[in-house]
Amino acid sequence: MCPRVLLSDPENTLLPKIEFFRSKGASSSDLTTILSSNPHLWKRSLNKYIISSYDFLKTVLLVDEKVLRAFQRSAEADIANNMAPNVSLLRQVGVPHYVICSFVMWNPVIAFSKHTRFVEAVNKVKEMGFDPLKNVFVVAIQVVSIIRQPMPKSKLELYKRWGWSKDVALLAFKRQPHCMLLSEEKISKAMDFFLNKMGLSSADIARYPLVLSFSLEKRIIPRCSVIQILLAKGLLKNDLSPSTFLQFSERCFLERFVIKFQDDVPQLRDVYWGKTDILELGSQSEKVSGA
Repeated sequence: MCPRVLLSDPENTLLPKIEFFRSKGASSSDLTTILSSNPHLWKRSLNKYIISSYDFLKTVLLVDEKVLRAFQRSAEADIANNMAPNVSLLRQVGVPHYVICSFVMWNPVIAFSKHTRFVEAVNKVKEMGFDPLKNVFVVAIQVVSIIRQPMPKSKLELYKRWGWSKDVALLAFKRQPHCMLLSEEKISKAMDFFLNKMGLSSADIARYPLVLSFSLEKRIIPRCSVIQILLAKGLLKNDLSPSTFLQFSERCFLERFVIKFQDDVPQLRDVYWGKTDILELGSQSEKVSGA
């Protein structure tokens, strides 16, 4: 918390600001989050900064609930020099309003970053051929703003070791920009599993780079183990893409691939929850067939 907040006049300084946010529907928990995430907000002018910032955000987000959420996530922003020019730039390059709205609400720190850096990120993303009409355009802006360059040398060299050329890496980045934010350890472990355990090619992963972002232990291994068993028993067609079943919600995956086939393979639940190893299940099947 900003120490100056503790020295503020509760009646004349803090209370009016609290009442303003309450008038917009902020709950006690909302106020707590806003205060803890952005303590400097409470020493800013109510009329000159807080209300004007709120009014501007309202023109973008339209709904008080969304504006309050943005305040909870944002650091101190300069309305005239950063906030308004950045939103205006997105509009100028053709980003749809609903995409801007989502970007401002979920990534206000990036959306309201220093305008010169924001312009630089937008220009880089445009040069790479991203379509402003698609949500991935602002996702790429977020990533470029964080790493300052679309494809860091270290990440590019790592992906090259797993079979991607620079052009393939660029294609993967355009499909899933967050693949450049993953740690080298996470990338290597996921690539090793998909290529050496699942028998996929690096080109397969480049087409669906989103799969690299999932948890190896909690999602990739349990689901791939279930799918491998079903394929081995001829219960599924061999053209099922990992990008499909890895994106399903847990409930949907269980219904479509575990519960549906539990009469055919009773151990599927145990395999999914890590209680039975896939190799152990294979040896059990061999014993039964050899009996």
